Amino acid sequence: MAGAVFIDPLSGERGGRRMKLLASLSLPGPSALTGRVLKSVAMAGFAVSLAACQVFNLNPDFEPDPQLERRILGDQPLDVPEVGLLDMDPALQAYLDEHVDERLRGWDLVSRLQELLFDPEYLNIQYDDAANLTAAQAFQERRANCLSLVGLYITMARHFGLQVNYQTVQVRPVWDRRGEILILSEHVNALGRLGVYDHYIVDFTPQIRLQRDTAQQVSDEEALALYFNNMAVESLLENDLQQALQYGRYAIVTDPELDIAWNTLGSILNRQEAFDLAEYSYQRAASLNRSSASVINNLARFYSMQGNEDEAERYRRAVQAYNQRNPYFHYVQGNIAFEQENFEQALTHFQRAIRRNDLEPDFYFALGSTYRQLGDEETAEEAIQLATAILELGDQTYRSTQSRVRRLDGRTILRSSSAGIRIEVAN
Repeated sequence: MAGAVFIDPLSGERGGRRMKLLASLSLPGPSALTGRVLKSVAMAGFAVSLAACQVFNLNPDFEPDPQLERRILGDQPLDVPEVGLLDMDPALQAYLDEHVDERLRGWDLVSRLQELLFDPEYLNIQYDDAANLTAAQAFQERRANCLSLVGLYITMARHFGLQVNYQTVQVRPVWDRRGEILILSEHVNALGRLGVYDHYIVDFTPQIRLQRDTAQQVSDEEALALYFNNMAVESLLENDLQQALQYGRYAIVTDPELDIAWNTLGSILNRQEAFDLAEYSYQRAASLNRSSASVINNLARFYSMQGNEDEAERYRRAVQAYNQRNPYFHYVQGNIAFEQENFEQALTHFQRAIRRNDLEPDFYFALGSTYRQLGDEETAEEAIQLATAILELGDQTYRSTQSRVRRLDGRTILRSSSAGIRIEVAN
């Protein structure tokens, strides 16, 4: 569990026929392909920003209510416990002093810390989704979830003077075959800097499929709020509602603008049948993050359970619109159609995915496979070459890999901050 999110159409096509790009590529060599990729991005302009940034504005008149918030958080100031999320344990310090050569610097030091974390001869930290632990506890128990592992690494790295911080990234949403959202979650990894352009990422589960252009560095204080939110979700899943409420309060006091914590509080208060406070918490979460489909999904269910079907339907339509405008929804639907050997329908979905985000290499790989099934080998090969070029030139932050530590070049050609390009994705 990283940033746990508790989860209790626009059909018109926009822009030009982007698939004409594939049909018109001559592709005499890698450099020409690269040039065409860059040209296609420049021509796209703000297409990705407009299509992928989805903002819900279903309650524009919402205002924070101090009286309701006092009812939720309590009348008296809340005494948040000292957790020591990143405290250096004496045993950990002794272990590091024994196993790390003090002369190591830069990438050699990063590689050595990776070895200590994951090698069977050393700590061999094991993944445990429920291991929401401090750095010291993760060291002692040799297990961690994503947030705990990142905390342990940050503690180790900062001990040697490395510059490293928490980073959150949105995981690709998961839908069922009916198109209903099942999972919306946030992943946590560590972002380190060795120089102006020399960065690296430490990731416990690097194979997770991430949404491009959603990485955001967070402070240690914000990470502590995520920790409390995770504890709240764990308690909620165990049906310990009072403990869940307390952890949720800790999260809010630590970071009052953490939308996923307000969302979690909404689910807790809903279970406690404090419906007015639950509705407020959900709406507060929605006001803090107007791109949160999980909150809108929860509000749709909340209003339906309250018998307010008109309001529930309004929120359900918003979720459906989110699906239709989300590139990963069309990618998932395309994969379903491909598995059913409905290749024409798969092609349509993959094309729609690319129109909404034309820097996602997986979309082009899928498109190429579909063209191959349709007998268009030439276009299939062009799509696959384009996917390979984007994969190699694009921002490696979001690349699924088996490597738990990977080095990044900040001068990557294709990224959201490339000259002349502005790509903002809020999910």
